[in-house]
Amino acid sequence: MTKLSINVNKIAWLRNARGENRPNLLETSKILVDCGVDGITVHPRPDLRHITPDDVYDLSNLCKNSNIEFNIEGNPYSEKAKDYPGFIQLVKEIEPDQCTLVPDSPDQLTSDHGWQIDGKDHNVLINIIEELKTDKTRVSLFVDPDIKQIENIKSIGANRIELYTGPYSLNPIAEVLTSYETSYHYAKSIGLDVNAGHDLDLVNLKPFLDRAPVDEVSIGHALISDALIDGLDTVTKKYLDLCK
Repeated sequence: MTKLSINVNKIAWLRNARGENRPNLLETSKILVDCGVDGITVHPRPDLRHITPDDVYDLSNLCKNSNIEFNIEGNPYSEKAKDYPGFIQLVKEIEPDQCTLVPDSPDQLTSDHGWQIDGKDHNVLINIIEELKTDKTRVSLFVDPDIKQIENIKSIGANRIELYTGPYSLNPIAEVLTSYETSYHYAKSIGLDVNAGHDLDLVNLKPFLDRAPVDEVSIGHALISDALIDGLDTVTKKYLDLCK
């Protein structure tokens, strides 16, 4: 069975569009919890375009009280800016179940590529992973379906990878899917657990999991988009059924 973690960035983005508290992020996340999701994911950014540090603390408490996992995504190089404390500082304060390191730039619309670990990144990430990885927090790195990069991630001490599934969602043909299947099995063979995420939806999720039954998927944009039509409760349960 694959665990389902819901990325709630889009809910926070909609709230922030009016500068009010509608929709209420915490109350909406409680609906997801009541539906039976396995975790909540956030990707706080320095510009606070959606998730704020206060949201991170509130959702961390919700997850702890609900006995589900909390995952914080972000660029470990993101430093303190205005009300943003810096990614590393935030993770160390919260101690989530998982932190996922993503190589996105501060002004990037969404994450669209995995780590290319060589030279400077290789040495710096070793120290960052050592700093963030605790008995409570595992570290995952966002990666393309690239065997060499998966090898590199293993060598620097990460617990997991998250396969970036954007290319699969855009072109779900057999050849592309095979690259994910191969990457999944290789990562497992060298002792890495495997997550996947980005633009997985009700159409492409099941074919993906049939070939690459990853430990966890993180889904946000597609689920919230579907919920506008069919309702949050109904859609969340559809995704949970696909993960069984």
